[in-house]
Amino acid sequence: MKNKLRDYTRLVKFEHTIFALPFALIGFFLAVEQQSGGLSFSLLLKVLGCMIFARNAAMGFNRFLDRSFDAANPRTTMREIPAGIVSPKKALIFVIVNSLLFVMISWLINDLCFYLSPIALLVILGYSYTKRITPLCHFILSAGLALAPIGAYLAVTGQFAAAPLLFSMVVFFWVSGFDIIYACQDVDFDRTYELKSIPAMLGIKSALQLSVFVHLIAVVFVISSGFVLNSGWLYWIGAAIFISLLAYQHLIIKPNDLSRVNLAFGTTNGIASVIFAIFVIASLLKSIG
Repeated sequence: MKNKLRDYTRLVKFEHTIFALPFALIGFFLAVEQQSGGLSFSLLLKVLGCMIFARNAAMGFNRFLDRSFDAANPRTTMREIPAGIVSPKKALIFVIVNSLLFVMISWLINDLCFYLSPIALLVILGYSYTKRITPLCHFILSAGLALAPIGAYLAVTGQFAAAPLLFSMVVFFWVSGFDIIYACQDVDFDRTYELKSIPAMLGIKSALQLSVFVHLIAVVFVISSGFVLNSGWLYWIGAAIFISLLAYQHLIIKPNDLSRVNLAFGTTNGIASVIFAIFVIASLLKSIG
């Protein structure tokens, strides 16, 4: 049983949940701070459950749908489905179960989250088809992850507001930028198999330049969020670290040297997300206190 659980966590790269999950927590505590209400640990656990189940469904479906491409790509042949560790049928069952759990917990949160849950699933599952259709697939992926702050905010308040949207825009441009970097590894493969991506369309050098521009927009939203929320020094420390780590990943990736893409993609962005969330949430809790 332990080995099976490990196989499925590897199938969906569970550790990459760390990208959007901290921003969901930002949305949650932002709502708590703005409502001046008490912290509900039960609701917090439901929000975390929704995040985990939604991401499991999205990543599992991506692996299921892309299994033939993963088997053909030397970089991905050892992923769980092409390697025979998890069968396509079991992967699809895993996706269905996680999707149902996501909808069920949304129902337990409030009516609005429940009614919007199929739309969220459509976005995050639909992304897996987009690389066959458009090089803008990176932005579809980021749109799915950008739902995290909004969804968590809605879980607490049951209504829309501008403040979480600012953090969603941070996620949207941040994730788009680093996914473009990540896709640079597969330029030749994508062109051979007629898969769409910005690096395959523009070339690695131009794609990396576009990634810088996209991340600069993310920085604009990080700064704007701080001003709109009238944030204190804790927020700005977190923002400075987040922005510095964005700059760092562009310094270590070169068009003729992609050897540190995984360092930039996984490690640097994971650390950036967690640190930023810690400082933002600390700033919000300080306001509550």
